[in-house]
Amino acid sequence: MNFVTGFLKFSPVFVLAGLMISGQDALIAAFLACVFAFIIAGLVAKVKFQEALDSAMDSVKHILVALFILMFAYAMAEAFMAYGVGAAIINVALSLGITAKSVACIGFVCCCLLSVATGTSWGTFAACAPIFLWLSHIVDGNPVLTVCAIAGGACFGDNIGLISDTTIVSSGIQGVQVVDRVRHQGVWSISCLVLAAVCFLAAGIVMGLPGETVDPSGVITTIQTEHPEVIEFLLSDDGRPSAVALLEQVSAGVPIYMVIPLLLVIGLAVAGFNTFVCIGSGLLSSYILGVFAGTAGSVQSLLDDIVYVGFEGAGAWVIIMMMWVAAFGGVMQKMDAFAPLAAFVVKMSKRVRGLMTWNAVLSLIGNACLADEMAQIVTMGPVIKQIAEENIEGSEEDMYKIKLRNATFGDAMGVFGSQLIPWHVYLGFYVGIAAGVYPLVEITNMDFLKYNFMAYIAVVSLLILTFTGWDRFIPLFKLPGEPALKLKKKTAEQKAA
Repeated sequence: MNFVTGFLKFSPVFVLAGLMISGQDALIAAFLACVFAFIIAGLVAKVKFQEALDSAMDSVKHILVALFILMFAYAMAEAFMAYGVGAAIINVALSLGITAKSVACIGFVCCCLLSVATGTSWGTFAACAPIFLWLSHIVDGNPVLTVCAIAGGACFGDNIGLISDTTIVSSGIQGVQVVDRVRHQGVWSISCLVLAAVCFLAAGIVMGLPGETVDPSGVITTIQTEHPEVIEFLLSDDGRPSAVALLEQVSAGVPIYMVIPLLLVIGLAVAGFNTFVCIGSGLLSSYILGVFAGTAGSVQSLLDDIVYVGFEGAGAWVIIMMMWVAAFGGVMQKMDAFAPLAAFVVKMSKRVRGLMTWNAVLSLIGNACLADEMAQIVTMGPVIKQIAEENIEGSEEDMYKIKLRNATFGDAMGVFGSQLIPWHVYLGFYVGIAAGVYPLVEITNMDFLKYNFMAYIAVVSLLILTFTGWDRFIPLFKLPGEPALKLKKKTAEQKAA
């Protein structure tokens, strides 16, 4: 009977997963799963409706700051796209010289920088796929290697960018500051970036690809004039309209000083400034420099075309979906639906690092089940948070580091893990874009698993570093060891003895 009760309490998760896998929109899936959770809470857990509602609202309150940050982040991403920050980054990358050997590596680095600047992996892939796939075609490169590089780079900023929705949400759920989270995993993330870039360059050399350079300036014009379907796709509801402005600016050229807003945001984040200060500085500086560069208009256009569009873009879908899933998590916690899962993880763990490694594995499994990185973050985030809080004891400072690592788990296993799951919506989106902008080669979901060095390095290294304790060799990334942190069950056993 206890098994049946536990299964029924957990069943709303299966409903959410089933809806997502069946192709239902995440917002509708979250709403339906939340309604089902209310029903189960009342019928099975005997939770009164008002109690469940209060728990749901409390859960939503915990992510309010993240929601406001997300709106400002969308506005800053629009500004970076519209005013030339993204174009300046791409032009700098293109100026390095493109060959078949290096096109994947340069495309990867460029996508990493652009995704940090815009906070969106989907938008970065949509903007960079037509550029680097056609460059790869011109220099006789390997399209599968190149598309894997674009995908891996596009997700870099989604995992560590101050204005990334997944970074903000995963941090908000765990109750940590976004800036603290970025500083915590910064060296590890950059190390993964460098290692992946070396792998892409080495792959181009090992494959024996040509080494002749070409002038990439005509590629953007070719895309715009000979392949209008690319522009049509980017302007559609499934594309990123701001990417069209970015392509036009790449073709026309923008002053190199337009990279300053990105450098300013990163610098303030490293210095430890508040997230709102970092984002606000990027938004304001990109507009001011855009005025001098001729890419920005009046102050009213900033409010109408950038701030309003950014707020609307965040509020139209992402924020509403997050609120429903946060409410879902609150109801699930109220009826203690995750208790059996937590008990299993604790039983399997002999030390704190083992427990934390299980949290990473749960995040990855959740991503595979839900097939959506945001759904995984907001569904499994409360689970791993509860597991850590109820089973690990230590000082407030050390427990905060546990929260930082949980936030990293949720985001990294969501964003990078998605690239290793063939049925994930991420890959479906990427395949659709690749087919639309480069129809010469059929690229499938499985192709993204062949050379996605960034995803493999990030996922595998995070698991190994956490379990072995080798994270102590990476600055700011070390988890406190025992006895600073202890499993509560071990403490209880010691007292009993």
